[in-house]
Amino acid sequence: MAWNEEVAARDYLPAEERQQLQLKRLQHTVQRVYTSVPFYQQAMDALQIHPSHINSLADLHRLPFTTRYDLIEHYPLGLLSVPREQLSRIHASSGTRSKAKIVGYTRRDIDIWGEVCARSLACAGLQPGDILHNAYGYGLFTGGLGLHYGGEYLGMTVVPMSSGSTQRQVTFLHDMQATALCCTPSYALTIAETLSALGMSAQDLHLKCGIFGAEPWTKALCQQIEDRLGLHALDIYGLSEIIGPGVAMECIQSHQDKQADRSLHIFEDHFLPEIIDPATGEALPYGAEGELVFTTITKEGMPLLRYRTGDLCTLIAEPCTCGRTLVRMSQIKGRVDDMLIIRGINVFPAEIKRILFGFAELAPYYQILIERKHTLDSAVVQTEITPSMQTAISPQEVDSATWTDNEQIQQLQKRITQVFYAQLHLHIDIQIQPTGTLPRSEGKAIRVIDRRPT
Repeated sequence: MAWNEEVAARDYLPAEERQQLQLKRLQHTVQRVYTSVPFYQQAMDALQIHPSHINSLADLHRLPFTTRYDLIEHYPLGLLSVPREQLSRIHASSGTRSKAKIVGYTRRDIDIWGEVCARSLACAGLQPGDILHNAYGYGLFTGGLGLHYGGEYLGMTVVPMSSGSTQRQVTFLHDMQATALCCTPSYALTIAETLSALGMSAQDLHLKCGIFGAEPWTKALCQQIEDRLGLHALDIYGLSEIIGPGVAMECIQSHQDKQADRSLHIFEDHFLPEIIDPATGEALPYGAEGELVFTTITKEGMPLLRYRTGDLCTLIAEPCTCGRTLVRMSQIKGRVDDMLIIRGINVFPAEIKRILFGFAELAPYYQILIERKHTLDSAVVQTEITPSMQTAISPQEVDSATWTDNEQIQQLQKRITQVFYAQLHLHIDIQIQPTGTLPRSEGKAIRVIDRRPT
């Protein structure tokens, strides 16, 4: 496939034209899964829904939900809508929460994946001839190959670095004069840290933008990445179950509008989005925060109806300054199943991150440790001081034996603890550690370690 004006124009279709296309594709998908996937036939029959009942996009809400538990229950390939022999590729989720969720792709699915990833890169202002340094992991994880296809489809030169060997990453970024970087936000910070350790700065690179995803990140973290790597840090959204990266993308125009809230364009000619109340499953209007749900309307290998992502966000219908007519989603604000219950209090890790990143003295590295002592749960947050703050506190080499006794560290820990209690109504112990203490991530960062017995 090749990038052309027809592909580029799909982001700017009039709403009515896109809705006609969506309905046609939805009807085809529903008919397809009803006749080829026993799970969906049984679920639709239980709701007394037949493919012939889907006469408008509003009928989408009548269809059954799909959850990650359904994928796990039908592991590995029980939800395929084509014979296994027609699959060109298998990918899988990381399996960090449970057994990996297996996804099958036909040749056409891979072509669609390349298209939406190319459209994502175009949202970032990238063009044929740009150099894409791809530091997402290759393999079962969808990040690396998806954006690799997208870069080639758009006509870019792709450097398929994968993750790891960070000093080598910096060397290739410099020597190949890459104009775009793809990786997780946490690994972008690791690259920035290595760049500095090698005596280099953003001025030694040629980066225009970074496409960062696969984990939630805050505005403060975005600013740090931009400052340290000298680029525009843009958000990309996707999940293996739907297709991988390329489901939605932030555009460079809205990103540069500092007055606007960050949002991502959903490629809704392939993925129909909804927001639902996570407790009741009721569909919510644009602007309401709830759980993000997707229906794939062009996938062949494993189409999914109303897949509950577990991600919390809002949908935005207002026009974007870039001219694209696609519905947008806000940045992910948390996960339904990420909520921690500590001593009867509901706490989202995203709220802990937001508070930590509000302290200029802290580096953007942290871990949340949950333990049960006797019958009570306790939370400990481990974080790091910034290099400049560490130098100011302890100009000499850090002595770990006396670090925790440092009065400035103790005062800072006390201030953070007070803010946690004021905003979360929960006592959380803070352990501020010297620079470079916590593990660095080459992929998705592990932020929560729950040691409570199950």
